[in-house]
Amino acid sequence: MKKVYLLLISVFISAVIFSQVSPDKYWVKFTDKNNSPYSIENPEDFLTQRAIDRRVLFGIDIIENDLPVNPQYIEGVANTGVTILTVSKWMNSVTIYTTDPAALDAISLLPYVESVEKGNGEKRQGTFPKPFFERETYSGIPEDELLKSLSSYDYGGAYNQIHMLNGDALHDMGYNGAGKIIAVLDAGFMNVDIIDAFDSLWNNGQILGSRDFVNPLNPDIFGSHYHGCMVLSTMGAYWPGNIVGSAPKADYWLVRTEDGDSEYLIEELNWVSGAEFADSVGADIINSSLGYTEFDDPSQNHTYEDMDGNTAPVTIGADLAASKGMIVVNSAGNSGGSSWQYIGAPADGDSVFSIGAVDDGGNYAGFSSTGPTYDGRIKPNVVAQGQGSAIIDPWTGEVSYGSGTSFSSPITAGMVACLWQANPDKRNTELMSAIQMSGTQANNPDAYLGYGIPDYVLANSILTVIDNKLVPNLAVNIFPNPFTDEINISIANANSMTGVSAEIMDITGKIVMSFEFTGTDNYIRLNGSQNIPDGFYLLKVNYDGRTEMLKVIKK
Repeated sequence: MKKVYLLLISVFISAVIFSQVSPDKYWVKFTDKNNSPYSIENPEDFLTQRAIDRRVLFGIDIIENDLPVNPQYIEGVANTGVTILTVSKWMNSVTIYTTDPAALDAISLLPYVESVEKGNGEKRQGTFPKPFFERETYSGIPEDELLKSLSSYDYGGAYNQIHMLNGDALHDMGYNGAGKIIAVLDAGFMNVDIIDAFDSLWNNGQILGSRDFVNPLNPDIFGSHYHGCMVLSTMGAYWPGNIVGSAPKADYWLVRTEDGDSEYLIEELNWVSGAEFADSVGADIINSSLGYTEFDDPSQNHTYEDMDGNTAPVTIGADLAASKGMIVVNSAGNSGGSSWQYIGAPADGDSVFSIGAVDDGGNYAGFSSTGPTYDGRIKPNVVAQGQGSAIIDPWTGEVSYGSGTSFSSPITAGMVACLWQANPDKRNTELMSAIQMSGTQANNPDAYLGYGIPDYVLANSILTVIDNKLVPNLAVNIFPNPFTDEINISIANANSMTGVSAEIMDITGKIVMSFEFTGTDNYIRLNGSQNIPDGFYLLKVNYDGRTEMLKVIKK
């Protein structure tokens, strides 16, 4: 088997090519990838077969940013006496550690280093908690909330957060994440190697491995920080009667990119390193319960204007990850109601699936960061339960609960894995679109809940019932929606109303009513639907040799 070179990544911001991104840590960009021993024609030298297969399946070209950095350039920088921390291929750069100014000067003189800029940021005075984590809360879960499910899994305390998304019904259909790989980018996975709730993952070989990009020379995955343990539990835990995650049969990579003890720009670069690694090993989904707005060095702080999808390095990297065919599921943030109420980076990315939080009743959770992005796009995309979510306590190994978009995001990531398992040939964009279409606010998204609470069985029907050849966004309009006993359909610019037909289908694709029409009027009224049970349905309208599918709600 050929050796796979899994090199890491950093990102380019405007003209700043070499800057201090953390105390004594710097960021260097090279001029080119000339004379590289790697080639696009031999991707197996730097990508796993699974990563190559993903590109082939979705028609994604292998391009120059996939090529690793020229090893001679890396060696030249290392020979100045600095320590190489991360190596980027997507943006052809490295991060380094040094306390020697002479080494920095020597690096700036290397012919293949594009430019040098030194930053002199200072740490702010006093204690500065990590902004993303500081508003999250954790506490024990009452015994009476350990609900018993009648579904395939006895979810225990996790029942509500799965049922809210109709995830238990998708599980009952046999879709539990099997065959999909989720890379979990976080601050550490304390005690995941010894907690009973994760035994199933270990015993079945579902933990594929781990990487530490915070301290690659001395990795500390299972002792470094608690946060990733709680996050992983919402997806991968399997402890029937206590907690079962949203994707209990998926495979997982545990990737440490976040330094739990500090907050500097280098963590964004670590994040992108983790995303590049996830791509290289063939991950399908990235869960990132992380976000960036403020740093220990205030000169590195982002502004709301930066939340435009194109500025923060982590956002650039997240969109790059999506361009490789993965789905990047990211917490919207925990800044709702604060002076910074908006989403953070990389949740602002236009290709990032950003997840807000609701409480156990489906109501907006006040801490959940809001949209829109600075350039006016809807964020979050959708929501899941993030207030009172069932999790595993990393210290005791028992069921607890937590509040934060850190938990609504992985609950969603797990459901995305199940949905992709059911529809393996669909692109990442198709899955995200179907999930949004299934949301409770699909017809009227807002800055708090985005497209609302998804129904993953409905999303599956949207993906399986709608043929890829259907033409989207045609001139069919329906009203009222929600409806009670009749639906009005208007079809603009139809050539003929002869042979027009419509069908109402439930979320499994079963036809519950069908209609045929003749005539020339472009307006149709469907009667007789008062006996249809309340719920979500798909309305399929055929006309002029075309078909359009719309989501309707009977209420």
